[in-house]
Amino acid sequence: MFYETEIALREQLKYPPFCDIIVVSFNSLKEEQIKKLSILAYKYLKANLNKEEYKIFKPMPSPIDKIQNKYRWRIIIKGNMTNDTNEILNQLLKKIYERNFNLTKVMIDINPYNMS
Repeated sequence: MFYETEIALREQLKYPPFCDIIVVSFNSLKEEQIKKLSILAYKYLKANLNKEEYKIFKPMPSPIDKIQNKYRWRIIIKGNMTNDTNEILNQLLKKIYERNFNLTKVMIDINPYNMS
């Protein structure tokens, strides 16, 4: 009974296994840098991912927004992970590192175990 309820809810909300959740996480000592970088990443993703296939949520602080003096932000994307999506995410990482945001780390997690 639990499984049937849970799987129906996941299908309705488009959660795994009916789609993928991609989390682009940022952490930085500099709050202004993390805001600027997350907005640039969001604009890049909006311009390059098909809006019919992906729901891209605006960058926001993570639920636990600061750990050990590092700010934490994230962008959540719902859709199906494909080779094209992977290439777009790789290009995003290249662009970030080319712009030398050296105080900000960026991580991409597909279907994370937790969303904190």
